[in-house]
Amino acid sequence: MKTTLTLALSLCFGVALLTTQPAHGADPASDSAPPCGKLVGTSAAGGFALRSGEPVDFVTAGQATHGTLFVFSDGPVFRAYWQPEGSEEKYALANAGPDSVRLVSTPPQGTLTRGAQPGVATQPMQVLSCPKL
Repeated sequence: MKTTLTLALSLCFGVALLTTQPAHGADPASDSAPPCGKLVGTSAAGGFALRSGEPVDFVTAGQATHGTLFVFSDGPVFRAYWQPEGSEEKYALANAGPDSVRLVSTPPQGTLTRGAQPGVATQPMQVLSCPKL
């Protein structure tokens, strides 16, 4: 299925994340997929904060890939990216519903944030499209 990428404000995270939207005429129901992995933080509950430098693991098929979140901003708009340890590639967290994302390989947009911005806490997130790492 062909999809287009757009930016939208995510009310559940309070930051702008990439969202995938079906191309004109596409059936949105056929775009749903079962989770193929999960993004989890280092806390006991697996939650994490959306801020640059936050350690977050991508877990799929019983294997964990360590990585780091990076948040870029264009003024009041924030975009979250996950980068696997030892890789230069960054994956945008693309909204896919409540507590779920798709990992989309794309160059970062904006300026890297420093400190705790935006720092919004989230639960572990289901990943609906998993990159080959």
